[in-house]
Amino acid sequence: MKWLLPAAALAVMAVATAPAADWRIPTTVKKLPNGLTVVVSEDHSSPVFGLAVVYRVGFRLEPRGRTGFAHLFEHMMFEGTPQAAKGVYDRVVQGGGGVDNGSTRFDYTDYVVTAPVSALEPILWLEADRMRGLDLSADSLANQRSVVKEEIRDNVTNRPYGLFFWTDLAALAFDRWENAHDGYGSFADLDAATVEDLRAFHRTYYAPNNAVLAIAGDVDATEVFTLVGKHFADIAAQPLPPAPEIAERPNSQARKLVQSDAFAEVPAVAVAWKIPDPTSPDWAAAAVLGEILAAGEASRLYQRLVRDEELLLELQGGLGWPLGDLITINGPALLVLFGVVKPPAAAAAVPVAIQIEVDGIAHHGVPATELERTKTKMLSDFYSGLEPLIERADLLAIRQAFTGDASSINRVPDQVLAVRAADVRRVARTLLSETNRATIERRPAQERGQP
Repeated sequence: MKWLLPAAALAVMAVATAPAADWRIPTTVKKLPNGLTVVVSEDHSSPVFGLAVVYRVGFRLEPRGRTGFAHLFEHMMFEGTPQAAKGVYDRVVQGGGGVDNGSTRFDYTDYVVTAPVSALEPILWLEADRMRGLDLSADSLANQRSVVKEEIRDNVTNRPYGLFFWTDLAALAFDRWENAHDGYGSFADLDAATVEDLRAFHRTYYAPNNAVLAIAGDVDATEVFTLVGKHFADIAAQPLPPAPEIAERPNSQARKLVQSDAFAEVPAVAVAWKIPDPTSPDWAAAAVLGEILAAGEASRLYQRLVRDEELLLELQGGLGWPLGDLITINGPALLVLFGVVKPPAAAAAVPVAIQIEVDGIAHHGVPATELERTKTKMLSDFYSGLEPLIERADLLAIRQAFTGDASSINRVPDQVLAVRAADVRRVARTLLSETNRATIERRPAQERGQP
């Protein structure tokens, strides 16, 4: 899972002043004969670069019987290769003043680096080296399987609420295994994994024709293409598995689950509605509606449920929350709302209050001033997120992987600006209906017997 970059990373990030509203990211794209797509975005404002390698395999794209493999492999990629032993990758990157990172999401796994331009070729060599092959062994598998299990214990099974607003809520709301299964990892599937399974997974999903490499920063596109060809061109393409069927229809009946939590001191509630994939005309409007409902202390539900009615201690959520958003999801998603109940309020009252607010939008819409304020904030967050070169490279690679067009990142502001009040109202009425709603109440264990 992606972790936060340390403060030292700021020294090698190109952070400029906030870009103008009409700022566009330049992109140059080339595909190698082996299928690797390379995206370059030149920015000569600072002598650093951001690099991202995105592989088209995430939680919902991993094969059945290999639950958690996409996540496990994120760890295995740092276990070394026959040419660069474990630890060499980090030492080269960090020794050159850089920072590296990795994450697994619904539709991709990414590996990102930011460093001074002098480190570009060594880092390209390292990325090509681990795309070419890993030093997979029974010991490295056992080690990282243990690390992943401990991560699951720390983040899921042995902490209050345990990410139920992601894993359990998806299992309740979605129908297809690809969308509903626990991408963090099944202990049974992890225990059954063999070294040969890992080799097959790497050979299939970490092939150059299943990857996008993007570089943003103080580089020359022609020189980058030459370097990438030098280090990656001899890596063979592989037959790719057919894309799984992941489309979902809205649910026709509300779904609800009550769970017990041995570590929670107060109840929590998670609510979600199924949203079609990004090709849907409702996609951007759903993202805007999620912002209106739950983005920060100025949002409608925060004001109503936290400040005014004091039903909740906190509220978070949005389209794809907590592991995706408007531009980093490539399939059906959930619009999620999560809140921790403020005693003595009843958890059962929270979904009712949320639906009342949603139904109010469905019937009456939102004022023009609120809609414009929300869209302005979304665009500000979008542009701010593109300032660090490491994030810019990542988003360019993701967009290229999803759409076949890295420059589509420049059309995101238009998507947001095009959302009208009628669109928000339609999404609230048709998709955020009570029948399409999934709800989980997570109660402290001592409340198990309560109705």
